[in-house]
Amino acid sequence: MATITAKDVAALRAKTGIGMMECKKALVEADGDMDAAVKLLREKGQLKAEGKAGRIAADGIVDIMKEGNKTAMIEVNSETDFVAKNASFQAFVKDILKVILKENPADVDALLACNYIDGSMTVDAKLKEMIFVIGEKLSIRRFVVVEGTVSTYIHGLGSIGVIVKFDADDAVVANPGFAQYAKNLALQVAADPVAYLCREQVPASVIEEEKSILMAQIANDPANAKKPPQIIEKMVAGRIAKYYDTHCLFDMAYVKEDNMKVSQYIAASEKELGGKAAVVAYVRYEKGEGIEKREDNFAEEIAKMTGKA
Repeated sequence: MATITAKDVAALRAKTGIGMMECKKALVEADGDMDAAVKLLREKGQLKAEGKAGRIAADGIVDIMKEGNKTAMIEVNSETDFVAKNASFQAFVKDILKVILKENPADVDALLACNYIDGSMTVDAKLKEMIFVIGEKLSIRRFVVVEGTVSTYIHGLGSIGVIVKFDADDAVVANPGFAQYAKNLALQVAADPVAYLCREQVPASVIEEEKSILMAQIANDPANAKKPPQIIEKMVAGRIAKYYDTHCLFDMAYVKEDNMKVSQYIAASEKELGGKAAVVAYVRYEKGEGIEKREDNFAEEIAKMTGKA
């Protein structure tokens, strides 16, 4: 049997990032063969990842990276915010962003098949290794790449991420005031999630459904029983206008000046900057949005663990 030294264990830990005790066990099992120990650790990582597949990862971080004319944003989920604050987890997320900017994968499956940034394994294998090291389910949920002139914003430790894309004149982008203007719009998008950029993007079917709901609400109110059709029509039109105010970015109240709409802020800024600075698209990620979080009953969990349930 090979003699396992502290130096061997440290070398394996440096190579894999996995804890000292796990590295020592792997070296013992591999009879001191470093490559075989690495393989063993990766196999254990695979098993651990499979064992956690059914668990819910609804925390994590959103992060953004820019390189040249391309900007990438990603959401990587963990089970707890404790892991989201872990430096190695954050470094892993940044490395994934580097892979995205380098390889231009079409979707998450394609990203998982890409080589990790150091070329030692695939992104999928690295993800499983991180699950093994950290001890929680981790999931690369989504990413996006935007090309062109953009403004970005990350809220807090990565709870919300925003990319706003502009169609702007070169002279406007070079204007020192453009950076603050662009930042303000990124803050606007972060503050209030909306489904559409402008009224023209709202599908006709959505408006028709909203109108039918409003008509039913009006019909069910006895106070409206004697109102003529033209008045009812005006009431519906007024409420549809309010729908746009809360569902379209351009129709929303500007966060820094409530009596001004975002579209008015854009127009005023273009005039001040001396040229076109139009917002043409935006992407907003909020970590865990749409994922059903598990609500644990702590007392029940302790009872199960102690056999008193």
